[in-house]
Amino acid sequence: MRARDIMTSPVQVIWQNAPVESAAELMTAKSVTALPVVDANGTLIGMVSESDLLWHRVPSDPVAHMWRRLDTDTANRPSTVVEVMSPYPLTTEPDIDVAEVADTMLQNDVRSMPVLDGTEIVGIISRRDILRAVVRGDDVLTQEVQHRLDEYADGDRRWTATVSGGIASVVGEYRNDTDRAVVEVLARTVPGVAGVKITTTATS
Repeated sequence: MRARDIMTSPVQVIWQNAPVESAAELMTAKSVTALPVVDANGTLIGMVSESDLLWHRVPSDPVAHMWRRLDTDTANRPSTVVEVMSPYPLTTEPDIDVAEVADTMLQNDVRSMPVLDGTEIVGIISRRDILRAVVRGDDVLTQEVQHRLDEYADGDRRWTATVSGGIASVVGEYRNDTDRAVVEVLARTVPGVAGVKITTTATS
């Protein structure tokens, strides 16, 4: 399973000079916890998360609202996204294995990663996306793999798919190596499938 199979696309991004309030409103409206930050050319330059926004907006002192100095402090708060974002974000690519993406997230304690094709932001992956993909039951995965194979075979049941423990087993006849390779790719790209076993039955 590759990053492209589970990433969210298109991606909600925020301009570096946008007001902090705009980032908060966009996160709320789109139900996301982080946004890629881009410059005027659309190039990724950072990530801004809910915690980045809250860090400068929620006083650490619970009685700060009682201070007369609060108006002065408020005037000095960061007002644009570029002032609160995290620069140099970790990124991944569409063809990277999801297991590698998950490991990078855990090792670096990040909750989401933009997916880049060259310099273009083509998607974003969150921990929630990965969790959603891997917790689906074998019965659901079996149905989805079988559906993709039947579509490829124009509605014929040329192959039988079963999934156990996230491993898809496909049994059937293959006209040639290309046919076999396509079937393996179709099964592997189903979100939640961790591996594929192909059983080749020679055609008569």
